[in-house]
Amino acid sequence: MSLRARWVVPVLTLLLASCAPGPAPVPDTGTGTGTASARPHGSSSAAPIPEVSPVPTASPSASPPSPTPAPGPTADPQAEPTPEQLAGRRVVYSYPGLVPPPALLGEIRAGRAAGVIFFGENVSTPEQLASVVAQLREAQQQSPVGLPLLLMTDQEGGVVRRLPGAPDLSARRIGLAADPAAAAAAAGTGAGRNLAALGLNVNLAPVLDVYDVPGNFIDRSERSYSSDPAVVSALGSTFIAAQQDTGVAATAKHFPGLGSAPAGQNTDTGPVTLPVALDRLRTVDEAPYPAAVDAGVGIVMLSWAVYPALDPDRPAGMSPAVVEEELRGRVGFGGVTLTDALEAGALSGFGDTGRRAVAAASAGMDLLLCSARDPGQGTQAAAALAAALATGALDRAAFTAAADRVAALRAGLH
Repeated sequence: MSLRARWVVPVLTLLLASCAPGPAPVPDTGTGTGTASARPHGSSSAAPIPEVSPVPTASPSASPPSPTPAPGPTADPQAEPTPEQLAGRRVVYSYPGLVPPPALLGEIRAGRAAGVIFFGENVSTPEQLASVVAQLREAQQQSPVGLPLLLMTDQEGGVVRRLPGAPDLSARRIGLAADPAAAAAAAGTGAGRNLAALGLNVNLAPVLDVYDVPGNFIDRSERSYSSDPAVVSALGSTFIAAQQDTGVAATAKHFPGLGSAPAGQNTDTGPVTLPVALDRLRTVDEAPYPAAVDAGVGIVMLSWAVYPALDPDRPAGMSPAVVEEELRGRVGFGGVTLTDALEAGALSGFGDTGRRAVAAASAGMDLLLCSARDPGQGTQAAAALAAALATGALDRAAFTAAADRVAALRAGLH
């Protein structure tokens, strides 16, 4: 059965199951899923964020909570999840160093985590990472959730690789290859096999940004296939299909597009506004996404840039106009929406991690990515989501639908 077919899971079933070689890799920089620049933080015109009760955050010096015990023989895996569990199942955690901390393992055992993202600092050797993945999977098996964790990393190719090995070629070099389609297929297959061999099941790739000026933010690190949207569409969808044939979910990013971001403008480090005309956004920047949807892409990551043509006040991942109207409505994407790092500098005017998580969920984002290498940030995001659900600041039906989409994605993976 294809990965795409396995994602088409009835909600009832889900409830029963769950209730020329390129450049060498470089170290991680920044909190997000791309390469960082030295752009200073700027100001942001922050739109109102739904109010929720204050969420206590753990002191860095406090001892981590004891892991929640594994459910005993009488635990009911079909029991209705608590608000805290439902909220946690929309959060992707990160952690520092090579060893997952007890606090993170406790959240997983309690059924309050959707997944974990790995960065370069989490990996010393393939064997070490495989051992960590086995530990995380064991914790998940002790939880009341009968679905695999989402275990993800950025393995785009070229300079953006967290793991050694495939894909070696950057997107730009794939676009310039003698046979670009064959190169894209090989890269997708290589990425999928590489991740699957270590137990990972989600790749935060490919980048579908269409660069406009050579050497700009996305082109300087060779992360764009081309300045031609038709080429990006063809090669991106080829990468997606090839990778997902290996059983590893692909992620198309960064909707609606970072191809016009100048060099030095990076949402990881500060607010970015891209005053692109609506016609260009739809005919160039968004053009690769319908092909990605047709290829069965399971996840779309949204940008933290502001696009005044769509919403002058909110970054894309906090804008219902971008998430619901543009991506869901116009492009027709029905899968899982994923934020970029909630700790990104672009969100400096939008409160703490909890408030950012609620604002993104209110806009229609399904999965909230916490990339600060601090499990406490994920816990804060989950607690804020649960509080907003309890007070009605977040609509329960929409909240449950988002959790169901995440569950469907997890059910189709290993």
